[in-house]
Amino acid sequence: MPERKTRLDGLALGLLLACCVFWGFQQVLVKATIPELAPIFQASLRFVGATGLLWLWCRWRGIALFTRDGTLAVGLLAGVLFSLEFASIFASLLYTSASRATIFAYTAPFWVSLLLPLRVKSEHLNRSQWLGLVLAFAAVLLAFSDGLGGNSPPKQWQGDLLALAGGMFWGLTTVVIRSSRLTHISAERLLFYQVSVSALVLPLLSLALSEAWVWSWSGFVWVSMTVQTAIGAFASYLAWMWMLGRYPATRISSFVFLTPLFALLFGAWWLGEPVTLNLLAALAMVAGGILLVNRRPGA
Repeated sequence: MPERKTRLDGLALGLLLACCVFWGFQQVLVKATIPELAPIFQASLRFVGATGLLWLWCRWRGIALFTRDGTLAVGLLAGVLFSLEFASIFASLLYTSASRATIFAYTAPFWVSLLLPLRVKSEHLNRSQWLGLVLAFAAVLLAFSDGLGGNSPPKQWQGDLLALAGGMFWGLTTVVIRSSRLTHISAERLLFYQVSVSALVLPLLSLALSEAWVWSWSGFVWVSMTVQTAIGAFASYLAWMWMLGRYPATRISSFVFLTPLFALLFGAWWLGEPVTLNLLAALAMVAGGILLVNRRPGA
């Protein structure tokens, strides 16, 4: 077992900042690619590629991916939920902005705080966590109201709901992991369950939705899919799970509120997405809620 540290060092802070910047940029990159490549098809390709990269990484590091340890059924469940998370988030970008989708998707920690106590009795909610949940609910209502105005795209609310569903599936994935034997396996095996199942589920979902599978790509699409696969679906998630095994999970999780901020900045800069006062307020409320949800009792 790796040695767990009690505080975040320079390496952890650097990796966390890099992950949050990239994850905020990634949503904008996916939306910018949608005019040439359908969203679920995009997700399919990145996870097929990530599965191959992770398998090669584990072969090189001598990490066993296929062992009988009783985690197969729950691992497959986590993989299905993971694939539904990305299907929902990617599909949401057809209708809503990347910044709005990211804010709704990052309600995942609140789903965890609400649902995990039902599975793990020791994970009860304290007052600050309940306050964090209230802030999250208020942020969702505020962001939804901002998207129902007369100047909003006609189907933006559908995209918002899909992104919110993505956050729910993300939270459910975390609950399944933290309440099962999956907490005792390596970061590589845990990630392999998620990306390999997604590599099987998402192409079928793409076909079921009659998405066009385009293989004649522009230079931009080649760069986008390479970055999404190698950095997004492989390196950044592996780095995140590596950090969860070595640093305090609560302090690491508190950094995720930076991702919607970067998505907001990149979306406004690259795609010209509107930045409203309600959206900024919702972002601040989500950030504050995440900090409260991850606050230790007595801290």
